[in-house]
Amino acid sequence: MQVAEINSGRAVYWGTGRRKCSVARVRLVPGAGKMTVNGKDGELYFQFNPNYLGAIKAPLETLGLENEYDIVVKAEGGGLTGQADSIRLGVARALCELDPDNRSPLKTEGYLTRDPRAKERKKYGLHKARKAPQYSKR
Repeated sequence: MQVAEINSGRAVYWGTGRRKCSVARVRLVPGAGKMTVNGKDGELYFQFNPNYLGAIKAPLETLGLENEYDIVVKAEGGGLTGQADSIRLGVARALCELDPDNRSPLKTEGYLTRDPRAKERKKYGLHKARKAPQYSKR
């Protein structure tokens, strides 16, 4: 996590989130609750599944700050699910930077836990990580 910086008189809070192969660098800027992901509006970026938007804003809703901060995100790698989860973790970490008292409610909701699951590597002699060629006795 990075230290908050002053950007044109407004405090900016940073948080980094990761999930599978995706990495999201999140900035919380005082504003009206808009979300921008990779230069696009958040609703356009996650238009195929609106549940992603709810998951991303969940840490803000837990603290009752959903209309007080704009979320600016640079997300890369992975798919939309991994990016949405990494953004949620980044938002939660930035909120902890905003005020250390925010940590315990976010921790009890599970927003500060990084999901360690990732794709298992392929092994030689197998088709995929665990799928073996068909066995024949004769």
